Amino acid sequence: MANLAVEICGLKLRNPIMPAAGPTTRSGDALAAAARGGAGALVTKTISITPSITPRPNIAKVKEGLLNAEYGSELTLEKWLNVELAKAKKTGLPLIASVGYKPDEISKLAPMLEAAGANALELSTHYLGKDPNSVVEITKAAKEKVKIPVFVKLSPNVPDVVEFARAAEKAGADGLVAINTLGPCLAIDIETARPILGSPSGYGWQSGPAIKPLAVRCVADICRAVHVPVIGAGGVSDGRDAVEFIMAGAAAVEVCTAAIIRGPNVYALIADEIARFMRAKGYNSIEDFRGIALRHLPEEPLRTRAKPPELVKSKCTACGLCEKYCVYGAIRMVGKMPNIDPSRCTGCGLCVTVCPTRALVF
Repeated sequence: MANLAVEICGLKLRNPIMPAAGPTTRSGDALAAAARGGAGALVTKTISITPSITPRPNIAKVKEGLLNAEYGSELTLEKWLNVELAKAKKTGLPLIASVGYKPDEISKLAPMLEAAGANALELSTHYLGKDPNSVVEITKAAKEKVKIPVFVKLSPNVPDVVEFARAAEKAGADGLVAINTLGPCLAIDIETARPILGSPSGYGWQSGPAIKPLAVRCVADICRAVHVPVIGAGGVSDGRDAVEFIMAGAAAVEVCTAAIIRGPNVYALIADEIARFMRAKGYNSIEDFRGIALRHLPEEPLRTRAKPPELVKSKCTACGLCEKYCVYGAIRMVGKMPNIDPSRCTGCGLCVTVCPTRALVF
């Protein structure tokens, strides 16, 4: 039987899926909905000294992802301390309070959130610039004030995310979260020639499937560089995405865009898909496959000479996607089977990744 339970810095999660700080965790009621939807732990929207002033409109669908111009919780600190956290605590799940942004603010907020029942803190570094000393300062500001675990959420908008991860670990961070949204980005409505979002210059931050490869890379790099647990975030839409993060070393994953698009039941759906994957592969626990991809990330290319993929005829459904996607013209459908011309094939691997039945393999 697949056991999805994980423990991170003493926090016991029923599964490794949790909401990321954002619109879906805007209040105690929203957090309770995430719990009913199957989340393994809860993360609040980012709480600050003063409520966030959010421009309108502030969220837009862009292809398969979202752009947002949200800067944190619009609720007052008092509301979180006296009402919202208590509602979330009633779920019985580990509660992580996202908090921002400056050291003096975090120093004041951290003990208040701990006293109000937060089981851990997640420090947002989204607006702290490109100097790792800023991460050191906020980490120390929190660690000096609380006994609960402190996780530092890292932005991809830095020169070297590994440098920031090491700096946070050295400053005392109990764990890391990678990554935050990517940006600033801009989307324009071509019917009106105006930006889609109402923020300054129309700028927003990208989330969703488009940033997942970047997030997985950051998680893998960080996991190879630090000794504290890493929670992956960025583009998790289904169980296979979550497994990918875990194989890259993540102890758990956070979900935001998929929860906005598909609703709070997405957490249970992702967890169920992980369980099915584990049963199919014979894994009994998350630890059985956590980080196993890291051993296959060599410093040098695995191979540089071209090698055509092999066709597993029993799996081929004659869908023709391999022929359609082959930019080199090396694949032609002959009857109901693809024929690969070795003289044209460069071994790029695109056909292997688009084959829906894995009939093409290296």
